[in-house]
Order: sequence, then structure tokens, then C-alpha cells
Amino acid sequence: MKNKIVRAAISAGVACATSVMALPVSAQQTYPNRVVRLVVPFPAGGVADVLGRMMAQRLSAQYGQQMVVENRAGSGGHVGAEFVSRAAPDGYTIMFGTIGIHAAYGIYSKLTYDPAKDLQPVSLLADMPNILVVHPSLPVRTTKEFIALAKAKPGELNFGTAGAGSSTHMIGELFKVVAGVTLTHIPYKGSAPAMVDLLGGQIHLMFENLPVAIQNVRAGKIRAIGMTSRTRSASMPEVPTIAETGLPEYEATAWFTIGASAKTSADIVRKLNGDIDVWLKAPEMQARWKDMGVTPLGGSPEVAAKFFASETVKWNRVIKAANIRGD
Repeated sequence: MKNKIVRAAISAGVACATSVMALPVSAQQTYPNRVVRLVVPFPAGGVADVLGRMMAQRLSAQYGQQMVVENRAGSGGHVGAEFVSRAAPDGYTIMFGTIGIHAAYGIYSKLTYDPAKDLQPVSLLADMPNILVVHPSLPVRTTKEFIALAKAKPGELNFGTAGAGSSTHMIGELFKVVAGVTLTHIPYKGSAPAMVDLLGGQIHLMFENLPVAIQNVRAGKIRAIGMTSRTRSASMPEVPTIAETGLPEYEATAWFTIGASAKTSADIVRKLNGDIDVWLKAPEMQARWKDMGVTPLGGSPEVAAKFFASETVKWNRVIKAANIRGD
């Protein structure tokens, strides 16, 4: 389902670009005419923050207006997401979204907003594999060895995440369900502090976004066990997938979006969508995406909305199977 939706983004993206060109001249000329605030609902240093700042730099130069990144962390991203949902729907406060906000929000029973109703997608930015990485002191080098160790020490291995409901959390929970192992979840306020503790040996492992982990793996500071995607990453082709080395049915990737308040006008959403799409597809960006381990997606807001719906079904099954609660 996911692959079909993502492939549909190619054709839908063409249609979206056409619609952007057809915008009234006044809409194209007047937005933006002042600072745009991009809320990243996680601390600085993680993938969301890095990608958000890359996009903000590009669009600031294009618009001749600053797009300023504002980090508003908390509750797996929902502090920042709720702030955006309640902001003026004028396109001047937008947000960087993730699995936890758009698809795995079911772990929270006390949210005071509804992500599905109070936010709307602007663009499906990109996806990437996560990578199972362990501290070098852990005596495992393959998925099979890791599963055997986890079964021999149920609950004794700690995995750090960017927070409850984040991709680093949900992908780890899916692994637990599929592999039949018990791991202890240690939530942090972002990937960066979790990685610090993994490097220091305070936690044993992470199912980390590839761009955050890649340099530490290459430097030998942590050990790569397997990619969570169905196929190997072009950025680190020497690292096998978890599916090919122990769990044939396992597959999961992280993905990132740009969103806005649900009442934001269609004209503004389409303009932002088209400009972001051009950036994602720009020839000069392709080597950067590959080096980071990122696959740019793009496509229309409608494609993103369908993708959210399918991913929500998938992750709700994991939430139910693992009895995950974030509050």
C-alpha cells in the first residue's frame, strides 16, 4: 500500500505543480510578505531539525523573506503540533511533521487537539530507513545474534528513542512484536540526547534515523546491525536489512512532512507544496539526499493525506498489539 501511494506522488506532483502555476497572480505575489515560522516539534540536532533548517534556508532565499525554525519539543512532537493547529491559518506558522504526529498519535489518550482534523498536509517530504545500532560492548553483529541475546535477557536491553510515538520508538515496538522479544523503552526529548547516551554506553541500542547514526557508524563509535527498510540503503550498502538477516517479514521506514493548520487556504498550501517539490527534486540536492540516506518524495497534499491514513492503520495495529501508551 505504502509503495503504491508513494509512486502515485510522481503523477500527482505533476498535477500539483500545474495547479501552483495556475494560482491567481495576487496570491503568488502576496505570500509570503513577512517572516514564516517553521515549527520543528523536536530539539535541535535530530533529522527533523536538520531537514527543517535545510528547507528554511532554501525557501528564505527563494522568497526574499526569512523562514525561521522554532524548536517546540514535548509529548512526542504534539506540543509543537498543537501550537501550529491553533495558530492563525494564514501560512505564516507551519510545521515539520512525523509518524508520531500524523499516524501514531493513538498512543496518547489525552491530547487536547485532533491531529487528523486540526492539521492538514502541505507536503510529504521524504522517507528513510532507520538503522538498528548497538553500543560496541554488546556482543552481537547480526539480527539473529541480537534476537538471541534479547531472548536470553528479556527486558534487560534498553533502547533509546526520540520520544513516545516517534519513528525511533514505533519502529522499535514493531521489531519487538515481530521478533517476539522484550526490550525496555527509554524515551528522550529528541534523538540527539538519546544518541549521546548510546555513545556513552548508558543505553544499549537504538532504532535510529539513518542520517543521525550514519557518521557514528562510519567512525566505529556504534555498531550497525541492520536497516529497517525492505532494501539496503544506497548510503550504506554494506549494512544488510533486518529482513534479510533474521526477520523476513519486518519492514518500516521513518517519514517526514510539512503541515499547517487545517483552515489554511488551499492557495497557500498549493504554493508551498509546489515550491517544496521543486527543492526536493532539484538536481543539485540529489547527492546530498543520497549521502544522508534520505529519499525525497514530494507530490500533492492529497497524496500525503492518503499516505497518512494508510500509515495510521498500520501503526494503530502495532499500538494495539504492543499495548503502547504515551501518557
